[in-house]
Amino acid sequence: MKTVHQAIVGRLPSTIKNHTLLTSVFITGALLLTGCQSTSLGQSSSVTAQQTPTAAKTALATALKKQRRQSFSYHGNLEINNDQYVTNVDQAELVTADYVDTYCEETHDQAYADLVAQAQTQNNDVMDAEYDAQRAALKDTYLECSDAYEAWIESDYDSDITVPPSYQQLFDNYYDKTTPSDIKKAKLLDAYLLKPLSINAQGIYQPMVGEATMLASVQYKARNHQSSINQPIYIDFKNGNIYLWADNFAMLNSELLDDKLGTTWQNKWLKVALDDGTLPKGFGSEVIKAHFEALDRTFEAAPVSQFDYVAPNTLVSLSPKLPEHQLPAMLASDQVIRRLQSAESYEQFYQDYMRIFYNHITEQYPELVKSNEAYSENDTNMDVSTDTFTSKALVQQALAAMKNSMNNDGNVETVEDEMGADTAVQELYGFDKRGKLAWQHTRNTLHTASNTSDKGLVIDALQQYSAINKDIAFPNLPNDAQVPNDSNSVDARQYSKELLQYYRDGNGTALGKMMFNLLPMAQDEFAAID
Repeated sequence: MKTVHQAIVGRLPSTIKNHTLLTSVFITGALLLTGCQSTSLGQSSSVTAQQTPTAAKTALATALKKQRRQSFSYHGNLEINNDQYVTNVDQAELVTADYVDTYCEETHDQAYADLVAQAQTQNNDVMDAEYDAQRAALKDTYLECSDAYEAWIESDYDSDITVPPSYQQLFDNYYDKTTPSDIKKAKLLDAYLLKPLSINAQGIYQPMVGEATMLASVQYKARNHQSSINQPIYIDFKNGNIYLWADNFAMLNSELLDDKLGTTWQNKWLKVALDDGTLPKGFGSEVIKAHFEALDRTFEAAPVSQFDYVAPNTLVSLSPKLPEHQLPAMLASDQVIRRLQSAESYEQFYQDYMRIFYNHITEQYPELVKSNEAYSENDTNMDVSTDTFTSKALVQQALAAMKNSMNNDGNVETVEDEMGADTAVQELYGFDKRGKLAWQHTRNTLHTASNTSDKGLVIDALQQYSAINKDIAFPNLPNDAQVPNDSNSVDARQYSKELLQYYRDGNGTALGKMMFNLLPMAQDEFAAID
């Protein structure tokens, strides 16, 4: 059973080029629509006589379906590292020069330097006769490489010129290989960003009450620099509203757009209404139904071979290693179920999920796609109609983009994971002695198409689940702001109308005026929204 973050981030590797991972992996990962996990396996499946792949799949499906209406507290932690890229470089793909035109020379220089070092360790001079054969071999290799490179260049203009096959393949695919700069950048990325960075989220989920909270936080802790930012989020499912803590946006908004803002957003929530009244009645609940239907059907179709039971104490031997601070909670489990998927199978899941979800919604509400048949994600037409920014119009565009993505699924490239067995996604589910799902761990091994420092990133997301405690959801907020209401929140839609009127009167910042003048249709749109 896939969670929302897996549906978004797990589309490997094609979506890596188009999405910011840090937010989508984690924030949506801890949420919320799936009611992720605080349920018992039940007596029939918590103790399995034979821990077969079939039993593992059945037990996991039962657990995940039961928990959808359960309330729970959760805590999530996300860690990103590229240790695999730095320490397990494929020697067959390693080249000595950053650029193909200097490959022969730099390869020769490096080999000669190695020979000099060898001679020195033997207390000899590299020009001694005993090294004549090795020096001659290095020279011959350099000349062979140089001639092949010149022929490769000239073959672009003269098809009769041939290049030795090994060099032809090397030069043709040179920039897909690993260079010294790639390794250096990967080490710098790891040392100065990934290792000091930690992303967390915690909160409660109460589907029967129709509420959820999330305190998302990002910490950066280096030797001489420590910083942290928290973003409280409150979700009102019944009314379709999301509340963000406005203080976090006030300074930026004041500097860039609203020079009259002052401190009016201090200790306030920013209310974002998902439905402005233009969506069909019951649309929100239908989206949740479509989501669960897509999850259930794709899970049911998954090969049994993807599932198995693993001994908790074997988690310490996984490669790449699991983050040390995530392991203790996982090792305390009484039972662990694992699911492994290849990049290709995960991409197929994503396509199947989108198809089922899309068909459910469009069959229920055909009016949401009627006017957007010709939509393209590359469409740059700025002649928007007066209902462009309504909730209905935004949903129409999202569905059209989904359809366009499904139509282009034949162009999706798949990438084999260097971990072996073409494994792109590993999911672990830990159960306590009472048969309750205590945590879920997801590992995504990402491969970008370009040979950059983020090639081979490993993302480890651990989500832990427990009974709801009585602690306040947002410890850093005032007591009277723990739950958003009309008196402690700013309506984003009403505020947008007032801000546009402020600009119509000739006020505002220089940047805001430029944006206002570039988007005349937006002025009319916001003015038309009640």
